[in-house]
Amino acid sequence: MQLRGNIVDVKTKSIFAGSIDIENGKIIKIEKHDAAYSSYILPGLINAHVHIESSMLSPASFAHVVVKHGTVATVSDPHEIANVLGVEGIDYMIESASTVPLKIFFGAPSCVPATSFETSGATIDALKVEQLLQRKDIWYLSEMMNFPGVIYNDAEVHAKIKASHQHKKPVDGHAPYLTGDGLVSYAKAGISTDHECVDIQEALAKIELGIKVQIREGSAAKNFDALHTLISSHPDMVMLCTDDSHPDDLQKGFINQLVKRALQKGHQFFDVLKAVSSNIISHYQLPVGQLQVGDSADFIIIDNIEDFNILSTYIDGVQVFDGKNTQFDIPIAESINRFDRTPLENVALVHTFKKGQTIKIIEAYDGDLTTGSFGYTIQNDTPNFESDLNADILKIVVLSRYDQSPPQIAYINGFGLKQAAFASSIAHDSHNIVAIGSNDNDLLAAINGLIRQKGGIFFAQNEHQLGLPLEIAGLMSNKAIDEVTQRYEQINQAIKASGSKLYAPLMTAAFMSLLVIPKLKLSDKGLFDVETFSFTSLHLD
Repeated sequence: MQLRGNIVDVKTKSIFAGSIDIENGKIIKIEKHDAAYSSYILPGLINAHVHIESSMLSPASFAHVVVKHGTVATVSDPHEIANVLGVEGIDYMIESASTVPLKIFFGAPSCVPATSFETSGATIDALKVEQLLQRKDIWYLSEMMNFPGVIYNDAEVHAKIKASHQHKKPVDGHAPYLTGDGLVSYAKAGISTDHECVDIQEALAKIELGIKVQIREGSAAKNFDALHTLISSHPDMVMLCTDDSHPDDLQKGFINQLVKRALQKGHQFFDVLKAVSSNIISHYQLPVGQLQVGDSADFIIIDNIEDFNILSTYIDGVQVFDGKNTQFDIPIAESINRFDRTPLENVALVHTFKKGQTIKIIEAYDGDLTTGSFGYTIQNDTPNFESDLNADILKIVVLSRYDQSPPQIAYINGFGLKQAAFASSIAHDSHNIVAIGSNDNDLLAAINGLIRQKGGIFFAQNEHQLGLPLEIAGLMSNKAIDEVTQRYEQINQAIKASGSKLYAPLMTAAFMSLLVIPKLKLSDKGLFDVETFSFTSLHLD
């Protein structure tokens, strides 16, 4: 097979008219021509850090979508499903990925569970991590979120890092706001990347210590605008990633959208391509082609550099997207899950306060995984404080999906609901049940609706109820993206119609139980102060 066009050579930073000959999935010859072509052939795009589970699609369904956006490979951390199902979940992801052409490179989750302060469905200790790292289908140690364990020499944490080094596989980082001596210790342990930088100063401090920055733009966490200047100032030290993308965003685009934005910002074309191809390939030692003779024929064809519209995607010399349709089917895999919760009684949500008591409020921010905290004073004696809609104070509930322990209750600001509630089993990182609502009747309906469908998302507003079952670990669906997106958007719009101004309220809610991102979060075991890394009282007085 031979293809002709304007060939983009990332290694020599040149573009020339020519032809590419492909045989048995490899590039066997590249020739320059004295001709004029309208389209451009360039290396396929790679996402440097993504959780497939956040798409709510199986790896096979996910692959069917992202090849349309010019993606030929992803570096994927399966720690979401690992927190539910352990190594069995990782094997499930690898098996599903093996049925489609997209090159998905999985890591060994480093923090399952993420902390000991929540109930998880599984534990992957240092011995299991070492066994995973021995495998050829595991490419790196996934994001080391337990940065206190790294800094203060936790033996289990360092055993996992040591195993990765012994197997010559990189260690991904996850250390928001870490500075000073702590950051130095983190880098010295061999942490090689970080996707949690929120400002340029933090990113530069990490780069100076040899940590490569993965510029993230996902459905909830959006750091591109703050960090994109690194593409030009430190082109060898950056990669682009999405981290978490919900299905509605995924349909619109993927890593190609970040390429377009970077080009619109004025960054040099070859610097941008490095951040989505060669930098990632060299760092993780991935067998993905870079449009060189002898490489796997992994490339895309675009209309022009300015618009960057994907005309075709090839993986191992096979066209997987023809400009209109994906050229492979979605195999349906068997569903696996772990969901042992029984429905709640309404008394479980009752929370009593006396007039004058001051409580801590979780403050959620749009487009940010971090939270703030402030005090709120109860105005009247109440046998059950549900909400203060004028102050946007809502009840948040987190309860284990793995046992029958009582739910934990706190209060949150920033979601804006007026008369509604929603619940989800997408609740990082252990994926227990998180629910937010303006009143207990809707909260109970949302939680119990979710329990009955054994995971997914559920919205309740009086008699108006919507559910999105996610039969794979309560995180993903075997269904095609159109069906998943339609129901997801119905629920998302219902939440917004009930008052929420958040861009992605479901995604934001999913991080309200993530105990490794500051400042105040809620687990199924209680309210948690991330800065002191300990449980804290709901009461300020």
